[in-house]
Amino acid sequence: MIKRRVSQKIRVGNVYVGGDAPISVQTMTKTDTRDVKATVKQIHELTELGCDIVRPAVPDKEAAVALGLIKKQIKIPLIADIHFHHELALEAIKQGVDGLRLNPGNIRDPQKVTSVVKAAKERQIPIRIGVNFGSLPPVGQIGKTRGKHRLADGVNLLSKGKNNDTYSVVDHMVDTALWEISILESLDFDLIKVSLKAFDVDTTVESYRRLSKIVPYPLHLGITEAGVAKAGSIRSAIGLGILLYEGIGDTIRVSLSDDSKEEIDAGINILKSLDLRKQGTTLIACPSCARADINVVALANKVDELLKSCDKNIKVAVMGCEVNGPGEAKDADVGIAGGVGKAVIFIKGQKKRVVDEADMLSALMEEVDLLEVE
Repeated sequence: MIKRRVSQKIRVGNVYVGGDAPISVQTMTKTDTRDVKATVKQIHELTELGCDIVRPAVPDKEAAVALGLIKKQIKIPLIADIHFHHELALEAIKQGVDGLRLNPGNIRDPQKVTSVVKAAKERQIPIRIGVNFGSLPPVGQIGKTRGKHRLADGVNLLSKGKNNDTYSVVDHMVDTALWEISILESLDFDLIKVSLKAFDVDTTVESYRRLSKIVPYPLHLGITEAGVAKAGSIRSAIGLGILLYEGIGDTIRVSLSDDSKEEIDAGINILKSLDLRKQGTTLIACPSCARADINVVALANKVDELLKSCDKNIKVAVMGCEVNGPGEAKDADVGIAGGVGKAVIFIKGQKKRVVDEADMLSALMEEVDLLEVE
């Protein structure tokens, strides 16, 4: 049983983050935010997959204004992703967003941050302080608006990961977050989330570990620019998995160079693997080998696709031979264990029936549909 870090609970639209709230899964839209129809369509698709919170990028005034139209057509909380221009944050607030993401690496003027915080406080919407390795302020100039050019900021010269001897990237990321937190707290604003993301797993993990001991606010976890779907999902699972297993983290986003749906799928599966998400099915599937008497790979993939639309909190097992098949199938709520041309279907540990290989998929899914969940 994972004992989660105690954090302050905040409300993001109709979703709670932190405290005893379930760990939520979020993503960014990858449409042009100014294309309201396409963005709404994508958000609806993500919602059906289990996305809890969604965040469109806001590159200009037109995109900020579009947020109001998008908000009216979706059911999940809408977060405005803001960089460089605080005016876009102010417009997003006017358009009724449920929260903001501000980057202290590229909005470094305390007066501009203050104006956004005052508007957010009036509306009682939370702000995520989103620290990213790729957009950290220059070394020695946190909170300063003029100075070194971004290409000569000294950040890449800092050591990464845990380093107690010299000022490191971890130190710089945590200090950057604390700088903006101090501004928000000075304005009596505590609807705060924080993220400290890097591509480097060690740096990310150490940054979150350190900040988690300093502040009470909920933490948004992520490995930034993790990569393409397969490699990025693995990197994210390792980084986020370490933190989540230690009880750190209140909401997660898997960042992949792929469809946003892949991010949601990866995020949900990371939480399921740690038993931190109860909604939806969990598939147990045999990897297949020369002992397999049925085409397990094809069957498992078909079942996986069909289960994505099932919201029952159940385990479904697809197994291919007599070694682990009967045991795993019996341990699941619904399971199928293959034999030569036939398969046995188990329901909650009990043998239900034997079906022909040609009928395995339809028979298994029929039992899933019939299963009553308490």
